[in-house]
Amino acid sequence: MQFTINKIEDWQEIVDTIIPELQHHIFLLKGNLGAGKTTFTQFLLKKLGSEDEVSSPTYSIVNEYNTPKGKVYHFDLYRLKNIEEVYDIGIEEYLDNFFLCIIEWPEVYEEELYGLKYHTMNIMNTGESREISFE
Repeated sequence: MQFTINKIEDWQEIVDTIIPELQHHIFLLKGNLGAGKTTFTQFLLKKLGSEDEVSSPTYSIVNEYNTPKGKVYHFDLYRLKNIEEVYDIGIEEYLDNFFLCIIEWPEVYEEELYGLKYHTMNIMNTGESREISFE
């Protein structure tokens, strides 16, 4: 699926389109700094019924949110330098008990997901708009 958004409110339409397509419980978010990964997550969690305040987990590495369907873990792996640091935060334990796991900057961990099913969203900030692909 391909989308173009020109204003922040356009994220709602993307979330409304994507939610019925979610078949896997792991969601990788890729894009440059400021592309809208956390903004997308805010819209998504609101639509999933979370009343929690959603913020970037840049410094905490992982935030936990509640939804009527279960826990959502929101990771930001940007500051992690290698796979050992990812394991040090206990990512495997999080992946054992959740409704949805959203991982921003997943590149450092992506090879470890081999064999697991997940969705990927790529967000490219063009300056004038955001070009989004969802698989």
